[in-house]
Amino acid sequence: MSSEDSTGAADAASTAGGHLPAGSFEGKTVVVTGGGTGLGLDISRGFASLGATVVIPSRSPDNQAAFLEEAADRGWKAAGRQVDVRDASDVRRLADSIKDEFGPADVLINNAAGNFVCPAERMSSNAWRAVLGIVLDGTFYCSKEFGKQMMRGGDDDAPRGGSIVNIIATYAWTGMAGVVHSASAKAGVLAMSKTLAVEWARYGIRNNCVAPGPFESDGAKQNLWPSDDVEQRIRESVPLQRFADRKEVAAQVLWLASDAAAYVTGANITIDGGMSLGAGRMWEPGQRLERRRRPGAESS
Repeated sequence: MSSEDSTGAADAASTAGGHLPAGSFEGKTVVVTGGGTGLGLDISRGFASLGATVVIPSRSPDNQAAFLEEAADRGWKAAGRQVDVRDASDVRRLADSIKDEFGPADVLINNAAGNFVCPAERMSSNAWRAVLGIVLDGTFYCSKEFGKQMMRGGDDDAPRGGSIVNIIATYAWTGMAGVVHSASAKAGVLAMSKTLAVEWARYGIRNNCVAPGPFESDGAKQNLWPSDDVEQRIRESVPLQRFADRKEVAAQVLWLASDAAAYVTGANITIDGGMSLGAGRMWEPGQRLERRRRPGAESS
């Protein structure tokens, strides 16, 4: 193994990319919306460590700085772009600019999101619209524009194909108090992904979802479990008794986008330590229950 290959393998091992063969995305153009912070950052790092050119669009260049600095230090191929995914024309310009500079997109990760806890009866129309705009509208606009790049033929005029992975949440199908805006948007994205999986299969485009449960994140600490008591209560509701590490979630995103999942489309991978399975459980695991005697039954 050359020193360059050794360095690349070490880079991948330190990221979510460590579970896939080195160079798995060499020569690929990967777009990760919101890819400079939180889960998106770990997804971006994983793709870059495996050879992809990673473009991270977001509204604020400040959110891109950490990844772009790391990419420069490690010799990764990366770029930032400023975009508002709620604006269809802005997304169209973004897609065109990426194609002109880096070539058509091979992978799109729809990760950009907004969320906060608020009772439904107190939620303003602006708050509702903001989250729906980012999550549902933004996912469709990006899927449409980058999906068209994946449809267009190469030298032999055959469809190029590609992979789209959408980040949703388990409450898209279970529901959860306080996040009616996000739950509604994520449920729409799940339906969108399944629909596009069928509609775009003829172009070789795969559409899948990843639904994380709670994972370690500064944003979640601020918005979803802002106190130690709330965090502990949520942690205790997870059968595996811990939150996910972001790299664990990112690794599944990379797998779905890779050739290892070439026959997977229309699927959703739940990564929540079993939390969505134990919701509303009637008794604790391992608990022994004494049966009641029927009324009037005599004791033996």
